[in-house]
Amino acid sequence: MSSVGSATDLDQVILPAIPPAHLLSGQIAALQVTDRLHRGSQIIGRFETSGLAGFKIAAQGRALRVRVSLSVDEHSVSGWHTGVTEPAGPLPRLIQIRSQGRLRQCVLLRGRRSHARVAFDLSAEEIPDDGLICVEALDIMEGDGVSPEVRELLADRVLPDGVAGLRLDKVVFEEPPKADFDTDRLDGCRCELYSLISAGGLVNLSRQGPRQLRSNLFLVNPVLPHTFGSSGRLTLRLGTKAEPAAVIPATWGRIAGELRWLRHATRKLVRAAAPHVEQVLSVRDGDLGVPEQRSQGNFTELEVPSPAGSPLLVLLAPVRGVVPTLEYGTVSDRPTG
Repeated sequence: MSSVGSATDLDQVILPAIPPAHLLSGQIAALQVTDRLHRGSQIIGRFETSGLAGFKIAAQGRALRVRVSLSVDEHSVSGWHTGVTEPAGPLPRLIQIRSQGRLRQCVLLRGRRSHARVAFDLSAEEIPDDGLICVEALDIMEGDGVSPEVRELLADRVLPDGVAGLRLDKVVFEEPPKADFDTDRLDGCRCELYSLISAGGLVNLSRQGPRQLRSNLFLVNPVLPHTFGSSGRLTLRLGTKAEPAAVIPATWGRIAGELRWLRHATRKLVRAAAPHVEQVLSVRDGDLGVPEQRSQGNFTELEVPSPAGSPLLVLLAPVRGVVPTLEYGTVSDRPTG
């Protein structure tokens, strides 16, 4: 047995993943560090609670783009790893996605089956010489750098221990392309598909059109450079949709549904069905002041600056009998200051 310094020829050589790298399993050598993450075979792993995964990547002094796919399912509950589980409850999960110690985006996941996509760039200076890149999932109530005002407002609106059972399905490391997709308008569903907003997660990746905002809150995220929402100001057009008939006996279902639609139509006529934005807050800095919003008929246009260093949290006033929707977003180059 020969040795050089403290190493021997029996030491395992860890080969870093070479970009473009699509990592789909927790059994790969490049996954060097885990904290409260159970490795998977067909997914990277599942979090017990807030935790992280650290990957060894051959960045070679280059900037990298990181794309993360997350999801929740029927096993995404507190205590899943011990067999002593607690029901998840009806509240949504609000999760911070961090990398290299910085908050990148937030995701809101609602229901038993939903997916989320996160995308961000790392500069060459953010990647250490050993190539270790950490992806961290943290409950909104944990860690530093989150406004106490945000946490106070969310205390009864989101699920405690929101990372419990969260699946880390896939992580992609690649060089940022020279040009990227851009447009001046996206419908509500595609705003979430491209990670600009997070409003409960994706169920159908091909769905287009308005995005329902059943939690009466959503997030506007910093996005990749040169893509929709990365600069200027965003105008988000909000509308409403009548609640479907409740699950009640069939003899009453049709009547209840018709009455609900009638109430909604009446509100349209008297301009009472337009969503109202109660507050817009920076996750990092807190309240941004009175939001710029204009209501006309059944719609409200909310104007916000394109988020840079921190996601924005948008809180909507609940209106009985209707569900707020994000119809679409448009972007302008008007300065944010």
